[in-house]
Amino acid sequence: MQALALGNYSDAIWHPFGGIDKEIEQIFAERIDVRSTGDYGMLKEDYLSPYRLFISYTEFLDEKLSQERVAALLSFVAKGGGFLGIHNGISLQRNQELATMIGGRFVSHPDYTALPIHILEPNHRIMDRVEPFTVNDEPYRFDFDPYVRTTILAEYEHEGERWPAAWMHQYGLGRVVYLMPGHEISAFKVEAYRKLILNAGLWAAKAI
Repeated sequence: MQALALGNYSDAIWHPFGGIDKEIEQIFAERIDVRSTGDYGMLKEDYLSPYRLFISYTEFLDEKLSQERVAALLSFVAKGGGFLGIHNGISLQRNQELATMIGGRFVSHPDYTALPIHILEPNHRIMDRVEPFTVNDEPYRFDFDPYVRTTILAEYEHEGERWPAAWMHQYGLGRVVYLMPGHEISAFKVEAYRKLILNAGLWAAKAI
């Protein structure tokens, strides 16, 4: 089973993919062969067809994807592929169609801090054997698409309130998962979060 992970290397502003890519590859090593790339040209139907899972760690850049690339990713998921967005991977929201597929939009974040993560759906396969954990990260805030039926899997706690930290839903024949933590490589060292990433990718790829 193969997955394609897309991020930004030399042109990253806030979230360089270097180092994060290796963590993601190691997390999936025993179950999925992850190919990491910074080449947005991989967003073509022919190039995506061998993969079961697409992992987004893309940067917040001003330039939008071409409609051809948007259509290729939408088609990949709608036809049964898996999509896993991690932290800044929600940046694909700069295209309205992709924002709808992901189900939510990043709108802002308070300062980087320690965030307790609370499990809301312990019986979902994505949350299997995932214990509550604390991660140092940016507390992203989101607006959700009112027409997408999304299940919130976990929340983070910040200043006495709770906010979505992970969600999932179907898109066509495919599956979509978004995980909020991941600003720095330290987040990917937290064992419970590594398990969550693995479960999320396997579920999106229909491997569990």
